This record gives sequence, structure tokens and C-alpha cells, in this order.
Amino acid sequence: MNVALGSPQPRTPWDRLAVRAKWMRRAKLGAIYGFLIAVSVPVLLPFFWMASVAFSSKTGTVDTIILWRSMAILVPFVLACWICSTIGATARQMFFGFAAITAIAVVAFVVFVLPDLHLGNFIFITEKDFSNTVRERRSGVKLGDFAGGINFPSVWSAFANSLYLAGGQTLIVATVASLAGYYLSRFKFAGRAAMLRTLLVLHAFPVLTLIVPLFLTLNFVGLLDQLLGVMLVLVGFELPFAIFIMKGFFDAVPWEIEMSALTDGASRRQAFVQVVLPQVSNGLIAISVFSFIRGWEEYIFVFTFLIENVNWTMSLYMFFVRDDIMGIDFGLVSAVGVFYLAPSLVLYAVAQKYLMQMTIGGVKG
Repeated sequence: MNVALGSPQPRTPWDRLAVRAKWMRRAKLGAIYGFLIAVSVPVLLPFFWMASVAFSSKTGTVDTIILWRSMAILVPFVLACWICSTIGATARQMFFGFAAITAIAVVAFVVFVLPDLHLGNFIFITEKDFSNTVRERRSGVKLGDFAGGINFPSVWSAFANSLYLAGGQTLIVATVASLAGYYLSRFKFAGRAAMLRTLLVLHAFPVLTLIVPLFLTLNFVGLLDQLLGVMLVLVGFELPFAIFIMKGFFDAVPWEIEMSALTDGASRRQAFVQVVLPQVSNGLIAISVFSFIRGWEEYIFVFTFLIENVNWTMSLYMFFVRDDIMGIDFGLVSAVGVFYLAPSLVLYAVAQKYLMQMTIGGVKG
């Protein structure tokens, strides 16, 4: 087949292909953002509702007007940010777009929502006998010494107990899991494979099936109605999975890194602390965060093994507030829920960058 000399060659429409690729990328990102928003709404809406009732309820009833006002601001704000991130051509355009959208949302919040917010439902923070105060406020009758109800401890006492329980459990689990995981990863001994299989089997036991034996055991050793007893029980349930996770992290750290430290004169302990442990820091942070949250939200064991109100944790405090106040003041119950939820949110906000960077392995350098 002859081709005439000098005939123009067909040109590839690179400009159109580039524009098409850019819009396809934006469409994919938009679809991803839309999916994430759609699946997040059913999860976040109850928490958002709880917060709006806690900060806005004045009569003890569930008033939804503030919720819908807030949603009328939040939903367009999220959608506008989504559109801005999709159609923004440069970082400068996206920055000014986000700034304008945020400014409009803040002004709308200040005008339509902020005037109706208050901290009156957080009376339990400063008043230990808040139950009787709330009942008197709602009924208009002075109850005095005939109020009855539940004898609540100070919320700060329950808060401190929860910190002690969750923090102590986290410290024990992180320490033992890192040492045991390192030993299982680096040393071979008789029964090692059976022990690894046993770790997963121990984690598979339903906790409810062990309530009675654990109750009798704690009573026998004198740890019933003691926070230390509940802490040891939680440690026993959390350790198997934490050890298994840490072993996986240690397995991925090259032995050459540790050998280099030993060759340079470091002891086995120094090599573990200064060389190996930093390589698995993300795994250690992950099991610490999950262990703390597990201890902070624990309800079954504290409800079963703790009796005196001086040993109440925040989960027990929340339960008895709901049992005593629900139907009288929903705003106060929601306020306790917000107070109970706050430490978990703070912990996740601080540790999320480490959780998102969970990588297994090490780099020799």
C-alpha cells in the first residue's frame, strides 16, 4: 500500500484526552465522596442528634428543631465542599472556595443555631445530687429529703475510675503483648505453634459464658467489687489478640536490622528498645488505642463485678442516669452521653494519623 509523500498525518487530540481524563478523575472522586457521605450519615446522625439535644433541650423533651436547623447548615456545607474539591482546578481556587463556604456556614450557625444553645443540661458536672434537682425543676415541687432515687457518686469519680480502668488495662496489654509478641517472633521453642493457635481460640470465647465462673473466681480471691479485678479480666480477654497482632509486626521487621545493632555492641535489650520497638510503634499505638477504648466502653463486666457506687465507671454512671432520669429529662441523659463520648473522640483525633499509617516492616538505615 502506497502512502503519498507529504500527506498530513492524523493528529492525536491530546488536549481533548487530557480534559476527558481530568473530568473522569473528578467524577470518580465525586462518586467516592458521595458513597462515603451516604454510608456515614446513618452512623453519624444519631451522635449528632444526641449532641444537639444535649446542648439545646430546655424542657427535658426531645426538641428536633435545632437538629434540623443544624442539618440544614451541615448538609449543604458538606455538599459544597465536595463540589469545590471536585471542580477546583488549582489549590488556590480550592482554598478560597473552602474559605468562602466555611465563612457562610459559620455565619449561618451563629445566626440560626447558636442563640438556642446552652450548658444547662450539664448540671451533673458541678452538682452531685443533680437527680433531685432535675426532678424538682421539672415537677415544680420541693422534694427535700423525700426525693428517693439513685444515690449517684460524683461524675468526676466515675470519670477517674474509667481512666484508671482503661489506662491500667492499656498499659498492661501493651507491655505484655509487645514482650510476648517479640519472644514468639524471634525464638523457637517446643509448643510454639500450639501456643499461637491457642491465642486465637482464647479470644473466641463469648464473654457472657464466663460471667458466673469469673464472678466466683473474683469473689474467691477477694477482687470482687474492685476495679483491679475487672481490669485483670479485661486484660485476659484482650491479650491474646494483641499478642497475635504484635507478633505479626515483629515478624515483618528484618532480622538484619537487629543483628546490625548487636554487631555494633548493643545488648539484646538495647536492640529491642532502641531498634526493633520503634519499627513496630504503629502497631503498639493501634493495640493501645483499641485496648483503651475497650476498657473505656466496658459495661458487662463492670455491671456484674462492681457493686458500690464509689467504684462506678462512666458506663455504669451512664446506665443509671438513663434508668433514673429517662422520661424526665432527655437533655440531661444526652449531655451525659456527650461527656462520656468526649475522651474517645479526643483519643481518636490524636491517634488517627498513626492509625492511618499502620505499616508492617522496617527499613535498614
